[in-house]
Amino acid sequence: MSPRAGNTGTFTLAFVESPVQLLNVLEWAHGHAPGAELTLVVLSPTDPMTRGQLRRMAELAREEGHEVRWEEARGGPAAPFQTIGGLAGMLRRADRVVLGDPFSRYVQLLLTITRATDLVVVDDGTATMEFVGQLARGERLVRWHRKGGRPSPRDLAFAPISAAARKRLTPGEGRGVEIFSSMPMAETPAGVTVSSHSFAWTRGRFGPPRITKGADMVGTSLVETGVVDADRYVEAVTRLAKSHGATRYFAHRRESTEKLHRLAVETGLEIVRPDLPLELIARRGPIGRTILSFPSTVVHTLPLALAGTGVRVAVCDIDPDWLTETASPRAQGFLSGVTGTARDVHRLSAVTAVTAVPVV
Repeated sequence: MSPRAGNTGTFTLAFVESPVQLLNVLEWAHGHAPGAELTLVVLSPTDPMTRGQLRRMAELAREEGHEVRWEEARGGPAAPFQTIGGLAGMLRRADRVVLGDPFSRYVQLLLTITRATDLVVVDDGTATMEFVGQLARGERLVRWHRKGGRPSPRDLAFAPISAAARKRLTPGEGRGVEIFSSMPMAETPAGVTVSSHSFAWTRGRFGPPRITKGADMVGTSLVETGVVDADRYVEAVTRLAKSHGATRYFAHRRESTEKLHRLAVETGLEIVRPDLPLELIARRGPIGRTILSFPSTVVHTLPLALAGTGVRVAVCDIDPDWLTETASPRAQGFLSGVTGTARDVHRLSAVTAVTAVPVV
């Protein structure tokens, strides 16, 4: 726990760019800063699905008594300057800053302004695992699916700010750094406090869910990020759904409309666009007795959110043949690590054209 965690006189400023980040700030505040003055700043993205889920999560945050400030941070060329200018005063006044995406250029820029003595990084899914490892090894902060490629001119121009942000996220004299995570940590950076994230707020706020007899599938944006070939992905979803009798497909908020339409036509699955993070959707129910997933954050978070319900989470490995030619050299190893380190899940072999999906 960070040194000031229980101090109700502490002004805490939190920055989120996704619904999952906002959920995890609420989880952190519930257990680590009850009664603290918390202002949540939403650096709103442009895609409609993410914005819709963020609006719903903002409503929940207000119901919990937190102040929410919505920033159209990407609403045109002048938006970043207006956003940063409007936040500068609060950044300098904040005793503690909570953030969900240390890889975000926006957040890295904001970190160069703040004078906060306590920094907290809450889960941003599997990216947290990569962040912790890079921080421990003193590497530059690069998202896992981009690692291995040559830095772009924009990357090179932003490098000094990124380096300054990494330094701010490294514990030092008079500066504490906490990581609040449900992800496994192979390496822990020296001086960093790691706090366990068990989804206590989610379990207390929602459910228990009604459990149906069938299976549900969880979508992934690995095609959209250029890691997995679209044809191979559709084929894998088709075979996995058929093998396990899945009827619903919970889309990732970044999945394209075109891909989802194709899945609906070729698999017969009902495509569901959740209005909240899947951990809350599953906890509210109804949800299938088995949840099928590819390597992603949910293989770590759903077993925690659904603890005690009897729901089984099963994860299907990514076959190396599914990867695109442009996928990062680290992709297969990283995805295998996501699956291999997951607790309380059933592991399925990769789906192929000639074999069914056995439970390992």
